[in-house]
Amino acid sequence: MRSLRRVGSMMVAVGLVVGPVSTASTAVAAQDGVVRVNQLGYGAFDGKAAYVMTRAAATGARYQVVDRYGRRVLSGRVGADVGEWNATYQHVYQLDLSALKVPGSYRIQVSGVASGAFQIRANADRLLTGAKDKAVTFFTEQRDGANVVPGPLGRQPAHLTDPAALVYDTPVFVDPDSDQTVGELHRIGGPVNVEGGWYDAGDYLKFTHIAAYSESLLWASARDARRPDREVLAEARHGLDWLDKMWDERTKTLYIQVGVGAGNVEETFVGDHDVWRLPEVDDHLTDPSERFLRNRPVFRAAAPGKPISPNLAGRTAAAFALAAQVETNPATARRHLETAAQIYAQAQTKNVGQLVTSLPFAFYPETAWRDDLELGATELALAAKRLGDRRAGAWLKEAGYWASQYIAHEAGGDTLNLYDVSALAHADLIRAARGDHQLVRTLVGDLRAQLQIGLDRASADPFRAGAQYDNFDAVPHAFGLAATARLYRKVTGDRRYDDFGQQQLDWNFGANAWGVSFMVGVGQNAERCPHHQIANITGNVLTGAVVNGPNSADQFEEGLGDYLDGMNPCPADGSDQYAVFTGHGSRYVDDVRSWQASEPADDFAAIAVYALTR
Repeated sequence: MRSLRRVGSMMVAVGLVVGPVSTASTAVAAQDGVVRVNQLGYGAFDGKAAYVMTRAAATGARYQVVDRYGRRVLSGRVGADVGEWNATYQHVYQLDLSALKVPGSYRIQVSGVASGAFQIRANADRLLTGAKDKAVTFFTEQRDGANVVPGPLGRQPAHLTDPAALVYDTPVFVDPDSDQTVGELHRIGGPVNVEGGWYDAGDYLKFTHIAAYSESLLWASARDARRPDREVLAEARHGLDWLDKMWDERTKTLYIQVGVGAGNVEETFVGDHDVWRLPEVDDHLTDPSERFLRNRPVFRAAAPGKPISPNLAGRTAAAFALAAQVETNPATARRHLETAAQIYAQAQTKNVGQLVTSLPFAFYPETAWRDDLELGATELALAAKRLGDRRAGAWLKEAGYWASQYIAHEAGGDTLNLYDVSALAHADLIRAARGDHQLVRTLVGDLRAQLQIGLDRASADPFRAGAQYDNFDAVPHAFGLAATARLYRKVTGDRRYDDFGQQQLDWNFGANAWGVSFMVGVGQNAERCPHHQIANITGNVLTGAVVNGPNSADQFEEGLGDYLDGMNPCPADGSDQYAVFTGHGSRYVDDVRSWQASEPADDFAAIAVYALTR
């Protein structure tokens, strides 16, 4: 989980006056009941569930499903109450629509309320692929440097000084939970070429930690898809080109970050989070205090040739090794394999203290690392086997070792997401080590244990959510659980978690208490006001962006704050139409100021791409 969000720190750095947002004057009045459906749609032969949330008891009430012409095609009675949501909506009911198999457009009518239209498609894969393609589009929209695609956002080349960036020592921060620095930055090297890549989220920082994770999932998606996907490959190659620049093969240095989050307490310079702007503005800044916006600092993981934090070494190696499994040009594939091998070999595996992720560490407070090494070794083994490299056996042995170490020391607390990649590592290791039956049984058992974490939560949740939505990253965790259910079926042939995986997709695409699809541009009621500078300033739709989703209600206790200079109010009237649905300790606010819930990020989109790949 994230304890400090990137653009969220901006609200402190610029000294905003923060006050509570009144819900009495801006909230939308509660309805007697609402119906929640998967707004992406359902496959004809998949399990299908919708949810009715009401103020008064509705057990036994008749419901019906009507087609686009208003003709009744399915009917039944509302079953048992599955749980209270909040003091206003004290009743939630699940409707089983699995008998609905004819493709078409439908609505649910029950107790005087109706759902929005939803689709039944003969080919469920086409539904998922359509959403996946939009998530890939988000990466194109996030591109930095000279090689941008104008697209609907009117993107322009930006940060054209990155090809000659200077390297700085690790800054000193005010405290561990702040991105504000103390004193000046001290140059230790450069120039280095760090041009390109993707912006991390709604801001313009770039991180190796997140890029390597996103890259691994994009390359895994390209590898595992039934048909070649040129768009996924194009973005995967774009990201890997930048990741390659962040590794200096000559000096054996891994760079981890481009840009600094906030300015210093002495106010001699400002950081990325201090100014709401379009990225191309940075190339034309002249004020000395804005020098690190125009000429962005670069930071490294460790001194040249020194051991690299194992989480970074493992996942970065995995990204290159996965590319080596996909690229059809043998020379390119071998080059990627060698890069992966070099980085993996430099991992620090003894006396591992606090991991290196970002500056400050509080942006991405990762604690697990053995899963990253398992992933790195596994993908190296698979790539080496494909290319006829004799090192495959040694890497496979190391992958098994790190898998056992992960299970012994780190398993049981998390599921597939930015901070735990073991599900992907396990599934690929099962494929690589088919002859080692004991190892395979152990890995399958841990995959099942991870799914059980989500299943236990879902069993107690009215909307069958397997993620913790009163904390950061609920939406990517739900996508991760859906992906893990698919991986489990793929490696075992066991379909016991299929319905659970589908329920997690349902939740992300609108079958949740708020009735919101958390992927922009997917569904009738999708996220509308993402905390994203380019989208907000241009007023254009950030298609495919995946946002955090609901978060702990405590995150909103002090309100959303004022609008930053240059920020366009969204929604225009500042109302919170979802306040009435706050419940189970969680809240969702669709507002450009709501970094806690409405900020998109690359890692969110990446796990969505992988979960939706078919």
